[in-house]
Amino acid sequence: MSSPCDPKYAPAGDVGTALMVIDSRLKAVYDHKTDTDPEQQQMIDQFAASLGPTGVDALLDGVCTLIYMLMKWLRTACEDHDKDVIEYSVPALVATMRMMPRTFRPEVIPTMAGLLVAAGTGLSPNLWRAQYGRWTEAEMNPLEATAVLLAEHINRIADDHDFATRLITDALSSTDQG
Repeated sequence: MSSPCDPKYAPAGDVGTALMVIDSRLKAVYDHKTDTDPEQQQMIDQFAASLGPTGVDALLDGVCTLIYMLMKWLRTACEDHDKDVIEYSVPALVATMRMMPRTFRPEVIPTMAGLLVAAGTGLSPNLWRAQYGRWTEAEMNPLEATAVLLAEHINRIADDHDFATRLITDALSSTDQG
């Protein structure tokens, strides 16, 4: 039986812009910057403001698509080693979220964990989240940070700081060619 949260029903959103934002955050992490460059943050804020409501929704969908794609890769990698992706990844990511109280207020952690579990079980994270209403302002930074943490988790597994970005870029390139 098909689920209403099946990824085939989900809008992909603006995956390219979402990837640009996530990759920028990863580079800051790897450059050991603890705070976002104020100029870069201003540029991102101006860009987000220029998107309008439809563009913001597309960006949110794009971030959820990234989470889905990364969890799909992680699920495949875990299955190749007889591991469960939820058991292997979600507790570590949630523990990291709990160590970041300025980014992840306690009340958003269950939602972010739910996105990971939804994606890890083959459901669309954005359609899963839509069941509970519109995104809240309090969920914006945690959503972005969840995608960054997930990408960084994959990069650590691959022992390559650019692996997750390349994974998505290659997937996007192959769909453009097909």
